[in-house]
Amino acid sequence: MTLPQFKFLMPTSLREACALLEKHQGKIKIKAGGTDMIVRLSHRAVKPDFLMTVKKIPDLDGINYSPKGGLTIGALALLREVETSPLVLEHAPMLARAARATATVQIRNMGTVMGNVCNASPSADNIPTLVAMNARIVAASGSDEREIPIDEFFLGPGRSALQANEIAVAIKVPTLAAGSGVSYQKISPRSKVDIAAVNIGALVTLDETGKCRAVRISMGAVGPTPLRATQAEEFLLGKEITDATLAEAGRLAAEDASPITDVRASREYRKLMVEVLTTRALKEAAGFASGQSSIAE
Repeated sequence: MTLPQFKFLMPTSLREACALLEKHQGKIKIKAGGTDMIVRLSHRAVKPDFLMTVKKIPDLDGINYSPKGGLTIGALALLREVETSPLVLEHAPMLARAARATATVQIRNMGTVMGNVCNASPSADNIPTLVAMNARIVAASGSDEREIPIDEFFLGPGRSALQANEIAVAIKVPTLAAGSGVSYQKISPRSKVDIAAVNIGALVTLDETGKCRAVRISMGAVGPTPLRATQAEEFLLGKEITDATLAEAGRLAAEDASPITDVRASREYRKLMVEVLTTRALKEAAGFASGQSSIAE
């Protein structure tokens, strides 16, 4: 299938890229790895006059960590690089699991985590864990930068809080508090490489007595944007993590989900899977938080 005609732009600095976005507002699209964009172009889902790659902009591909600043994933860091990065595996192994759950190795060798995020698909593999870990998106507009809390980043399917002249340049993931654990769970219709029918990210922090001190639960593919399971979060605070509290948290999460029926799953099935996967994610995250479980892939 042929692509629509467009002019290809290849800026070599952020300032130049942001100026091009400003100049061609409404007529330009950004490509990083291109694994989503090329498909959308081929299906005429988008028909821009200009397609701009950010591949030639320096210093956007790093993965760095500091105890104070946490983990920083550059906009051009490939899914495969995040999946295999020693820093990610040590400090945020569920981000590596989510990257590994994205499509196939061939696609992960081309696509980026940032592209997966900025595509703003409700079923994106890498979003729920980032939401659970309270990440922030760094957006640049020329010489200026701002950080957008990930809870405020998604406005609807395919829509983000990025302004017309902004480029997302990095993802910042805070260092986990002591006594914290994270889990990512996914179910898809045909195989692990298929798009998620439901995916869940969960973070649990336990106090010295083993009670839940903090919790964040993010649900994917069950609403127009990633949803927080706020009822389940409020219910778990101050409680011990038991089979009974986990089961109730799963039930409450399903109440907060707003899925639809489509080719991947029915509304009823998604509701049930939210309950199952939330319970599973919370149990695993609590096990990591208490030190009773270890990552095994």
